[in-house]
Amino acid sequence: MSQTAPFPKLKRGLVAILRGLKPSEAVAIGRAVHDAGIEAIEVPLNSPEPFLSIADLVKALPQSALIGAGTVLTTADVDALHKAGGKLLVSPNIDAEVMGCAMRYSMVTMPGVFTPTEAFQAIRLGASALKFFPASVLGSSGIAAIRAVLPATTLVGAVGGVSDKDFAGYKAVGVSVFGLGSSLYKPGASVEDVAQRARAAVAAWDEAFGVA
Repeated sequence: MSQTAPFPKLKRGLVAILRGLKPSEAVAIGRAVHDAGIEAIEVPLNSPEPFLSIADLVKALPQSALIGAGTVLTTADVDALHKAGGKLLVSPNIDAEVMGCAMRYSMVTMPGVFTPTEAFQAIRLGASALKFFPASVLGSSGIAAIRAVLPATTLVGAVGGVSDKDFAGYKAVGVSVFGLGSSLYKPGASVEDVAQRARAAVAAWDEAFGVA
């Protein structure tokens, strides 16, 4: 089976979801998040001029940072993401054409799934990781039930209504990647507020996963 790029070995399985980010604040917010210890950043495509923000983040942050887009729905979006230099593709759904296009660019993919059928389809299409979304509806018990029938090597993420208070419960059922949205960033938030929230999330991750 073909596969998109493997999910990189980040120090922490945290993805900052900066929905509503403006290009004028992208670098400052991105640096604050990255400096706090979150190496993966997603700019959803329903943000203002998202590809401009992504391109600026790619230029401003170290090459080791994983920068990309969320809410990627079309192959045209994938092409634009590649042109902006983004390597991470996150979507709320699983789409064969989008996944095929991402594979050609060797992107890291995290498509959204909610059911066993969708999870196995995403695996067949070569997903780097599964994004259980919205995780708050499934809960850790729902994800655990689906996780039990998936291949043991499947990388599982939880996104949607997830905050740093939920890490331990999800970790217990095999979740190792978390997308943090409104608990980390909301439009209009100051750089310092985002930095404080990012540091708190990193501290909670380190405690839950035993990172020294």
